Amino acid sequence: MNDYQRETEFLRQCIRYDDTVEHHKLEERITELQRNERCVRRAVWLMALFASLALVGLCYGGVFLADFPLNLSQLTAQLIIKVLCALGVGSLICLLAFLGLGAIYRKELDRRGVHGGNGAEAPP
Repeated sequence: MNDYQRETEFLRQCIRYDDTVEHHKLEERITELQRNERCVRRAVWLMALFASLALVGLCYGGVFLADFPLNLSQLTAQLIIKVLCALGVGSLICLLAFLGLGAIYRKELDRRGVHGGNGAEAPP
């Protein structure tokens, strides 16, 4: 268990002592933000994987483009290269968007007091 998880669990224990509506809402919001952050982290890894696969495919095509079998038309080879380029560019754009979204979720969790705060909700 890392420091982040220990701090989060400590905050949740403190919240459970006070049985008010505001604290229930705070705990639900923290749970939702953590779930969203995990989802975005997985999406970042997936986009990094897609971008890497596209790069590998482009490198393979660049090295072996002249060695394609004679029965494979140039149109098909160009189409494959265009698809790999689109996959790579799309993955990089999504990767940047997901990184930004992850930073927003992290900032919101910090604002809620999960990362080293006093456990109180900051004003909106």
